[in-house]
Amino acid sequence: MPADEGDLLFRHAVERLPYGPALEVGTYCGKSGIYLGAAAQLVGEGAVAFTVDHHRGSEENQAGWEHHDTSLVDPELGVMDTLPTFRRTMYDAGLEEQVVAVVGRSRTVAHWWTTPLSLLFIDGGHGEQPARDDYEGWTPHVMPGGLLVIHDVFPDPADGGRPPYELIYWPALESGRFEEVEALGSMRVLRRV
Repeated sequence: MPADEGDLLFRHAVERLPYGPALEVGTYCGKSGIYLGAAAQLVGEGAVAFTVDHHRGSEENQAGWEHHDTSLVDPELGVMDTLPTFRRTMYDAGLEEQVVAVVGRSRTVAHWWTTPLSLLFIDGGHGEQPARDDYEGWTPHVMPGGLLVIHDVFPDPADGGRPPYELIYWPALESGRFEEVEALGSMRVLRRV
């Protein structure tokens, strides 16, 4: 995530965290969690950001794909495991109190989630089914006036993958429940009406 997009996430999290928790779908190693946690730390008492991830990596993180990192493979199991790196990132940043990891598949956690969200940040799997699951599972939890922030939205197919654009961004706008309030790089910020 470029720094300017991280700053955008931080700024909007500071705005929204006084009204309820933020939740991030797609934690990976915790870079965006630092922005959300820093916002919660600034807001103060009770502000928290939840991060939801199975920590086994998205499709593009698997062996043979462009974004595979062998240092994140559990040597005993032979599968991706980003949870230890994420936990170390939060520890090093001093944000363990502000950022709460929920380890599980997005679709499963969303099914049982009941807390209204002041800010939802979707940066999960970029395949069609994960994007569809993230949109359908999580956007109903955004409170009125809350924000839906989507990463890796590329209107031009030459710039990147299509699922965040076609299966999260456009359905949110077309639903009539969200309106765009800001765009920067591949980030889109929509407010729940």
